[in-house]
Amino acid sequence: MDLTPLKAALADVVAIPVTPFAGDGTIDTAAHRALLRRLLDGGVRIVTPNGNTGEFYALTPEERRSVTELTIEEAGGRATVLVGVGHDVPTAVAAAEHARDAGAEMVMVHQPVHPYVSQDGWIDYHRAIAGAVPGIGVVPYIRNPHLDGACLAALADSCPNVIGVKYAVPDAARFAAFARDAGLERFVWVAGLAELYAPSYFSAGATGFTSGLVNVAPGVSLAMLEALRAGDHPAAMKIWEQIRRFEELRADRQSANNVTVVKEALAALGLCGRAVRPPSRELPEAQRAEVADQIAGWSI
Repeated sequence: MDLTPLKAALADVVAIPVTPFAGDGTIDTAAHRALLRRLLDGGVRIVTPNGNTGEFYALTPEERRSVTELTIEEAGGRATVLVGVGHDVPTAVAAAEHARDAGAEMVMVHQPVHPYVSQDGWIDYHRAIAGAVPGIGVVPYIRNPHLDGACLAALADSCPNVIGVKYAVPDAARFAAFARDAGLERFVWVAGLAELYAPSYFSAGATGFTSGLVNVAPGVSLAMLEALRAGDHPAAMKIWEQIRRFEELRADRQSANNVTVVKEALAALGLCGRAVRPPSRELPEAQRAEVADQIAGWSI
């Protein structure tokens, strides 16, 4: 199969949509559709349903399938869909097959959360998933700083549909080494720590970055991408300075409020409710005003 179009699609702002909840705790389907349309109308070209900003680990299997189908339906050819999958191997394989059958072009494999992950076991885990869906692209999500680039190269040797990487280790030097050990030109490298790390990761070889902030202000994220593509570092850093505090609020205390801050911003804009599921929790009243203040000067 020709993987070139998929690689081109991945080198972009990879939006991670939130999953809005209704008052009774179920998924607010109407709000979800409206938020997806807003992303698409704002110029977003690739979306990841069932990402961490979408509260992947707080959704039931049925909800994850529903989110996948709803997103593919709303994308309707306007954007590439990269579906998050994970958990145990049979669950991840079933989710990948469902995504493929529903019309998704790619799947992103969440970092295994098992406490005991060997490098060879990491390869086996991803090989089982990628091998089950050879007709679509596969993108490992790497958060493990102890993984060697050679592991990724070995995986792709047996699974050529592994075409890109969402790299989310907060160490630009480590990323640069990993990418070169795995094959800088062989994969599409996506900065998995969003706008706050995008400039440093682009300088080391990334060509795309993930974003939760894009839910709030698509134009801001896309403007950073264009500056980075143009090699205009001062322009990219001007945007970085603008969104820095917002992203720091999300990253504080090991990203305890990562999703919460995004949903609070969307609530301040009247776009969806602020409800999140455990282990996340809504912001205290005192911190809500700061989130609203942060986004007040953005082009939304």
